[in-house]
Amino acid sequence: EAEREEAARVEKERLERERMARLEAKYQEQKESELAELNSLEQKFLSAQQWKMEYREHEKWEHYLSCDGIPDPTVPQQINTFMSLWREDQDEDVQLVMEKGEQVLNLIEKLQLLLMDTPPNEMTAKEAVQYQESILELQDLLHQKYNEATQHLLKVTSMYEDSETGNMQAVIKDKNVTFCIWVNLRKKVRSKTHVFSDAQHGFDVPKSLVLNSAAVRILHTRYDHVSPLWLQCQGLPDLEALESKELAEHPKGNAEEPGEEEKKAREELSVPAEEETCPAGRKKSVVSLKETSNNMEDVNETEEETEKKSEILDRSSQEGDPLAQEETRDKEEAAAAANFVDLRRFVPVGGVFHIDALQLPPQVMEVNDWTMVELVDVGLEVYPYSPEEAEDATESIIQITLGLPDSVVYFDSPVVARWDPEAQQWRTDGISNIKYEAQEKSITFVMGGFYTVALLQDAHLNMPYKAWELQPTGVDEALLVVTTDLATIQIQIKGNQCMLSPVVVEEKDVLSHITGKWMSPLALRAALKRAGVNIFPGEYSHNYVPVTRKAALAEVKACQQMALVAPAFAFASSRWNGAAGPEHVVFKVREHLEADSVQDNNWSLYMFNGQKAQKLKITETSEAFSEEVEEDSEFHSTLYHLLKDFASKAAMDKVEGASCLFMDVVYQLLLTTRVLTYS
Repeated sequence: EAEREEAARVEKERLERERMARLEAKYQEQKESELAELNSLEQKFLSAQQWKMEYREHEKWEHYLSCDGIPDPTVPQQINTFMSLWREDQDEDVQLVMEKGEQVLNLIEKLQLLLMDTPPNEMTAKEAVQYQESILELQDLLHQKYNEATQHLLKVTSMYEDSETGNMQAVIKDKNVTFCIWVNLRKKVRSKTHVFSDAQHGFDVPKSLVLNSAAVRILHTRYDHVSPLWLQCQGLPDLEALESKELAEHPKGNAEEPGEEEKKAREELSVPAEEETCPAGRKKSVVSLKETSNNMEDVNETEEETEKKSEILDRSSQEGDPLAQEETRDKEEAAAAANFVDLRRFVPVGGVFHIDALQLPPQVMEVNDWTMVELVDVGLEVYPYSPEEAEDATESIIQITLGLPDSVVYFDSPVVARWDPEAQQWRTDGISNIKYEAQEKSITFVMGGFYTVALLQDAHLNMPYKAWELQPTGVDEALLVVTTDLATIQIQIKGNQCMLSPVVVEEKDVLSHITGKWMSPLALRAALKRAGVNIFPGEYSHNYVPVTRKAALAEVKACQQMALVAPAFAFASSRWNGAAGPEHVVFKVREHLEADSVQDNNWSLYMFNGQKAQKLKITETSEAFSEEVEEDSEFHSTLYHLLKDFASKAAMDKVEGASCLFMDVVYQLLLTTRVLTYS
């Protein structure tokens, strides 16, 4: 009996080897013709790029014809003239400044979208640098104008005098910015705590300000013009750069050169990486961010490395005074570095709060029918607040309460950080006693001085994803659903645009300001990230999220070919994707022609490495992962041809007739969410 079973097993293995050899031979025989056919289909992506280039040119021409007085931000003469004229404009009325500010923000957004969306063959390096410089100059000019408007308000404090306290208090806001200004006119403060009820911001007046004529300003900008520009200028992920960097850092033994297929896949993705398209800091000239990345790596040492450095320093301290001095310096630097925020992990959400103590300028006086004011040419002056001079340490601290914006989802208590203008980084020291009130949507904390602060959130709270699914919903229409531990994000796709469906967090509808609005994939990505809902992994996200990193060839090719057949096929996450290792991606597929025509149990499992696609014999409920091929299937060099073996004619007709713009949007969303790696 045992011999018969062994003979049967050996025979079965022989037959399986023969079958695999036949499949492999057929795969090699068909490979060239399949790749040629796929190449023809992939021309749709080039057609989409061509359409977008022509659309950008058309928009430029339409803007030129409109003659509406708004400059073209890509033309240096126009944008420089615009900035010069506004710089010279002496009108400091806060409402006019805010109106002009909205125009400036629109110009900045246009330039940022161009930097993210324009392929490198359409934009020279010189143009990219020019756009970045224009963005920084516009940001600085806008803040300068806000300061001038603040100074103008401080000259006419009597207009905003509060009848109860005799002090000035004003809240002036629009959708982009909120000015909260308090001035101690009477030098008598009945209540130590002051709250701007219209904005839900407040502060405790330090004793040194109680007896002096000084002002406190909380300027909340709902955008971030403080952090390094690369944070707002990240284009499509450049997987070629990521994998090359990883190979350089961790070379594989006997690693082979990438094949032609892999090189081609990477070239198709050669969009400007954040290091190449964005500058390092606000007050510095526009330079390659590679330097900044290196600095960040130096700053963000692990605790282990810091401990090692400390041990070395402890040993060297015994060798003489010069070394002891160097040791002290290094220890101070290491301690400072520990307080810097890693912007690859934590990102500011909800804008920036500029919290300042200011000196009062000479006041406007009414004499008979004349209005007189002393002119001083010093600009807005900071009040010389010195916590060290206070007799009691508790009198020197400043307690701040900030109302959190409704446009942002804070999934957890945010990290409060202050801006260090010298180091050009956010840091967490100098801030303590943080109390987060989720229900009241407020946060209270104590500072040792007046700082510019931001509320930061872990960029990876929604990663890894629990599940994802992409399914067609009509002609050139689809729905991408990404399910995380904290929320379910549904993105509708139609033609060349996409739209966010209502998002529910803890049984509450959130993000109503961006739901139901059609926009480009890049604009939607920027809006979701600003709102604190990040499902777009960054270059270094794999360091913070426990995932199996997929090879660039497998991930890119799979995203492209899924987009090509998305008009007639649904795709979803598989529990076996991680088990397949870094070289392969595994996902569920089914034909999907009508919304109600297919049941959930009709899924099949497919595995792809960018060069070979196969249908798997296992199902989602199998006990273990296996690469065994389904009985009635073959190997193919493309996912497209493998699906074609089992697809109906109606499905393939739908794929052939789909819009190139629809396929391009699906591809962008799959690539930016990176569902094949981060789920």
